[in-house]
Amino acid sequence: MPRVGSGGKRTPWAHTSDAALLSSGARGNLRSHMVNDSAQRVTQRPIRSIVGASSGNLVEWFDFYVYAFTALHFSSAFFPGGSTTAQLMKTSGVYALGFFARPLGSWIFGRLADRTGRRRSMVIAVLMMSFGSLMVACLPTYATIGVAAPVLLTIARVVQGISVGGEYGTSAAYMSEVARPGRRGFYASFQYVTLIAGQLLATVVLVILQAFLSQEELKAWGWRVPFVIGAIAALVALYVRRSLDETTTAETRAHEQAGTLRGMLAHPRAVLLVMGYTAAGSLLFYTYTTYMQKYLVTTTHFPAAVATNIMTAALFCFMLIQPAFGALSDRIGRRTSMLCFGAFGILTTLPLLGAIGASATPIEAFGFVILALAGVSFYSSISGIVKAEMFPVQIRGLAVGLPYAISNAIFGGTAEYVALWFKNRGTEELFFWYVTAVAAIGLVSALLMPDNRVHGYLRDDQLSSVDREVALPAAHASVRAGVDTRRV
Repeated sequence: MPRVGSGGKRTPWAHTSDAALLSSGARGNLRSHMVNDSAQRVTQRPIRSIVGASSGNLVEWFDFYVYAFTALHFSSAFFPGGSTTAQLMKTSGVYALGFFARPLGSWIFGRLADRTGRRRSMVIAVLMMSFGSLMVACLPTYATIGVAAPVLLTIARVVQGISVGGEYGTSAAYMSEVARPGRRGFYASFQYVTLIAGQLLATVVLVILQAFLSQEELKAWGWRVPFVIGAIAALVALYVRRSLDETTTAETRAHEQAGTLRGMLAHPRAVLLVMGYTAAGSLLFYTYTTYMQKYLVTTTHFPAAVATNIMTAALFCFMLIQPAFGALSDRIGRRTSMLCFGAFGILTTLPLLGAIGASATPIEAFGFVILALAGVSFYSSISGIVKAEMFPVQIRGLAVGLPYAISNAIFGGTAEYVALWFKNRGTEELFFWYVTAVAAIGLVSALLMPDNRVHGYLRDDQLSSVDREVALPAAHASVRAGVDTRRV
């Protein structure tokens, strides 16, 4: 086997490419390197990176969902007059505008992530979320400044929507790139663990406020407290994210199609499939999480505090089962998981929503909500990785985030408003059929999607970016030392 000659002449091995060094033979040598100190670094760094990315993800989603969970208490402060349902419809309309700002955020931050790095994009996104939350916390009400109050509330929600739109695609790409082959579903599931944890913390904060404040105090000023907490927590996440390792290389970021719409649209089938199963996933997810709290109040007729307690317990269980469903996808494949999700949505939406609405006790309602969320977990646990596997690294931040954000805005962002619109017209059951129809779109998309284990851009026979960072210097060092990297 050619080696570096003793006379200093460079032999063919000296010009071996990175791809060749990390060929199937070289990976065998990499496994031997993983026994030493470099291996320990490889094992530990993805965990640190996942935790770092997740901390910011948690804060982002806490700030975003605080709005949905406190809307029952501040809707009258910005939209006085009319019934409670009418006030909630207006507040939900502003909530939906935050979703419609997400595509803009996905384009801005996706391009930033692909062209300047994932870390920089995630740092700026969480800083913007902190500003949006602080803005909501300080807003005067309609009684003080009139129509300017809901206008400013809308602007704050748009700022938060842009931030969250950029967060999803970038963090999904980042977490998929640091995950280990064979366990990518498990690692990537922590994106939704922290997303759900953000919702959970929002409800926990609301439960605590309800325990110590009266309804009058909550409506007067108590609803502002969670937004202040979110703004401060975002600054902490900003500090944590500054220490994250970057997963893209200078060569990748300099690619002519990096972060471009032209590069993304070169994969039209993948873009349409992402939009298809995002439509179903987003609608069912928001129906059984953010809207469900209102559904338990307006349809099941539980007191607001009881509905909050039910959703707090349900979200906690939902969060805990994400890694299990993510690990399951590593065994059965992402496509099979998505097929299970689509079938579940079609077959169970009508009976489950009907059963929750007719529940006589909180325990009964809780059981039905948990069953619904278990079915949604086939999608939510792999939401990020199933998209990341469909696109090459130079467009991954943009291509994961933008199609998702568009579909999420159309179907997820309007879930509450559409549900309340049907209820206000006295035809609430039509919303159940609407959800079922969109679930059918998700099933068709799953049937058409490729098997990630064969056709994905992050196959299990490929090293993660962190593995490559350690493996390449080790392989090159072996070459320089005259070691045959094809020997195990």
